[in-house]
Amino acid sequence: MNQRDDGPVLVRQQDTTVLLTLNRPAARNALDAETLRLLRLVADEAAGDATVRAVVITGAGDRAFSAGADIKSMSDMSASDARRWTELGHDVFRVLEHLPKPVIAALNGTAVGGGCELALACDLRVMAETAQLGQPEIKLGLIPGWGGTQRLPRLAGAALAKEMILTGRPIGADVALRAGLVNRVVPPDRVLPEALDLAAQFASLPPLAVAYAKQALNVGRGVDLPEALALEVNLFVHAFATEDRQEGLAAFLERRPPRFEGR
Repeated sequence: MNQRDDGPVLVRQQDTTVLLTLNRPAARNALDAETLRLLRLVADEAAGDATVRAVVITGAGDRAFSAGADIKSMSDMSASDARRWTELGHDVFRVLEHLPKPVIAALNGTAVGGGCELALACDLRVMAETAQLGQPEIKLGLIPGWGGTQRLPRLAGAALAKEMILTGRPIGADVALRAGLVNRVVPPDRVLPEALDLAAQFASLPPLAVAYAKQALNVGRGVDLPEALALEVNLFVHAFATEDRQEGLAAFLERRPPRFEGR
């Protein structure tokens, strides 16, 4: 992976984990077009890099993970500009959602609007106990435009999603945890270490099986049960044909740690 030490997205690889830091703290890490395009570029790089087993996304500073879309850049948009804008966000978040490696959001601070939608596109979420999640677009005469109306109810259920989106009121970490929106809630200074520890676990797991499992989970929830089960069968067979499967079964029978190589 190419390291990036400046700009709106910082990139650093730690062993098998790539850490992406949204780096616009003065704007509460708001997402402008440059930030989105850099996220897409780095995601594409991570997808093709065999040394990367997981991606962690966090925000610079201690105020916000991301305050969402950059409102200043939206203020003069036409309707056609707005279509390109929402399609850009959808494209980037779709790439992250379907990255063949786990993506973990380290929610060091508030994640609202597009920041919340970015977190929803990740596989796992670690949240500071002082942070909030919200979709306040309704208060601007808008609706969520980067997946919030669809991913939020799929993760948290229709009742909570409707309350958050229709009223624009945020929720705290305790509510987010009870609703299944986040995996862990920790003190603010433990968010990034916890996310990195979680990501490090994937270094010892078979990357192809992890990718197949993620694909089955993501694609399967959007189709009916018979089609989802057929998908599972096909992906199980793909996993069974890998050298990692042979190594995993052999290691189990020989009572030794497996050595997975992604083949």
